[in-house]
Amino acid sequence: MRRVTKVAASGIASAALALSLAACGSTSEQKAQADSSSSGTGAAGGVKVGVAYDVGGRGDHSFNDSAARGIDKAKKEFGGSVKELTAKTTDTEADRLDRLSQLAEAGYNPVVGIGYAYANSMKQAAQKYPDTTFGIVDSSVDAKNVDSIVFTEEQSSYLGGVAAALKTKTDQVGFIGGVDVPLIKKFQAGYEQGVHDTNPKIKVDVQYLSHGSDTSGFASPDKGQAAAQGMLDKGADVIFAAAGSSGSGSIEAVHGKKGAWAIGVDSDQYQQASLAQYKTSILTSVVKNVDVGVYDLVKSIHDKKPLTGTNTYSLAENGVSLTASGGYLKDIQAKIDAAKQKIVDGKVKVKTTP
Repeated sequence: MRRVTKVAASGIASAALALSLAACGSTSEQKAQADSSSSGTGAAGGVKVGVAYDVGGRGDHSFNDSAARGIDKAKKEFGGSVKELTAKTTDTEADRLDRLSQLAEAGYNPVVGIGYAYANSMKQAAQKYPDTTFGIVDSSVDAKNVDSIVFTEEQSSYLGGVAAALKTKTDQVGFIGGVDVPLIKKFQAGYEQGVHDTNPKIKVDVQYLSHGSDTSGFASPDKGQAAAQGMLDKGADVIFAAAGSSGSGSIEAVHGKKGAWAIGVDSDQYQQASLAQYKTSILTSVVKNVDVGVYDLVKSIHDKKPLTGTNTYSLAENGVSLTASGGYLKDIQAKIDAAKQKIVDGKVKVKTTP
C-alpha cells in the first residue's frame, strides 16, 4: 500500500471540452446525455482516459469539477483522449457497472469512478478487466488494479468550522449535507468539532437533503436553497454545504441575506465563474484536491508505473485545505493557521463521525 507523501496544488481551468452548466437547475440526466459524447483527441501515444462522474457531472461547480480539472491538466500535458459519462440519480448498481464496463471495453485506461457510489461496481469491473487500471475517489476498493484515492475531508472541514465560529455574529451556524452517508458525515463531524473547539456555545443546525441510496441531494440546487433559507430564517449566519451542485442553491440563498456567509466545498467556489454573482458572500471553501489525485493516476499510467492501493491525501500534504480567496479570512487567518498546525502536529485529532 502506498501513501502519498507530497501533493502539489493544481489550478488548471476546465478545457474546451467542459460542459457548462447554464442554470443551477440543470438535471444530471441532461448532463449524462451530453457528457456521454464528450471526447478529445490529443497527441499520438497519449493516455486514453475514461471518466465516470458522480451525479451532477462536469459543471457542478464542486466535486466533479475538481476531478475534471485533473483530467484537463493530464490531457493538456500527455495528449490522448477522454471519454466522460455521468451518473443519474436513478442509477442502480447494474447501471454503474455497465458505465465502467463500457469504458474498459472500449480500451480506456485508466477508468476513473468519481465518487463512493462506484465502489461495489468497480470491484466487479476490476475483476472483469484485470488489464485495466481503475481509480476510485472517496472509497477504498481492495483489488490489485485499483487506485483508491481518499482524502481527510474532516480536517479541512474542521478549519471551516473554526472560520465559521470566528465569523458568526449570531452564535448560530449551519451544515447542509447532500446525502446522509458516512463520507458526508466526515464533513459534518470535522465542521462541528472545529466550531465547538473554537466556541462551545455556538449552535450548529444540521440538515441532509436526501438519504441512503437516493443521491438526488447532490444534484438539487432547489433543495439546497430551501434548506439554507430555513436555517437563515432561524438565525444562522454562516452555512457550510457539502452537497455537490446542490450547494450552489445554498450559496444563492445566503447571498440574499445581508451579513451572512456561505462556505463552499471541494472546489474554490469563490473562483467559479458561474457563481461570480454570489462571490461576495463566499467566506471560504473547504477544498479537497480531487484534481491532484486524478492527475496523479493518469500520470502514473503515462509513466507506465500505475498507482494502486490506497493513496491518502491529507491536510499535512495539502491534499485538503481551506481557501483564502476574496481576502475575507485576513482578520482570522492567524487563528486558522494555528488550528491547522495543531492538526498537522497531531495535537488535535479530528473526528470522522458526528
